Amino acid sequence: MPPRRRSGAAASTPDHLTAENLAALATAVAEGKRATVYLREATPSLGIEAGTSAKVVSVDGNTVLIRPKGVNDELPFEAEELRINRVSAAPAKPAPRPKPVVESEPLMEPLVEPVRPKPRAQPAPAPVPTTTAAPAATPRPAVKRAKKLPAGISVTIHAGADNDWSVTVTQGAKRPGKAVPVAPDAVERAVRELGEPTAIEAVESIIVAARDMAAARVDELSRQLEEARKMLEALGATD
Repeated sequence: MPPRRRSGAAASTPDHLTAENLAALATAVAEGKRATVYLREATPSLGIEAGTSAKVVSVDGNTVLIRPKGVNDELPFEAEELRINRVSAAPAKPAPRPKPVVESEPLMEPLVEPVRPKPRAQPAPAPVPTTTAAPAATPRPAVKRAKKLPAGISVTIHAGADNDWSVTVTQGAKRPGKAVPVAPDAVERAVRELGEPTAIEAVESIIVAARDMAAARVDELSRQLEEARKMLEALGATD
């Protein structure tokens, strides 16, 4: 006996990425494993066909950043535009043509006609082949995809022990960029423009402490220089 098919929504499989699929893909990317999805529809403007496989780069909510096969770029897609498995649609079989129904005609009594000589059969003219030109295929317009907002950025300001300041920028789920050195006074002006009291106080406290240390260092060097000058005079040094 063949197995019974489930009825209703329990037997149907979603044709797009579900919340469970997104969670599994995010876990695989975080663990460094390869995660693959498939495009539901074609994108002629990029030369991408429906069913093309794509490597998952990151998952941000309902948005999946992917690198399709044959495309050297990372593109954001929504979960409704992707599926977890490759699906190949089988061509539908044409419906059988109905057999013509032959109706029997009622029998009629034969009519008695005079015998006439049969005319010679004329050869039927040869059929003239006709060529029907197929209509030219109308090119499908390229599908314009609405531009998506770029991923958020994070700006990190770092102050070292030697009063060396640097700025690091991180875009979305990408790795942080290279730290770029900046001047302390530029950081102080930028933070004051933001108007955030906590950030202003934190930056100014570090800058004030660095200024005090520099001033103390200058005083110490001045004292050492004065002592050296006096020692040189005591030794009777002349110009």
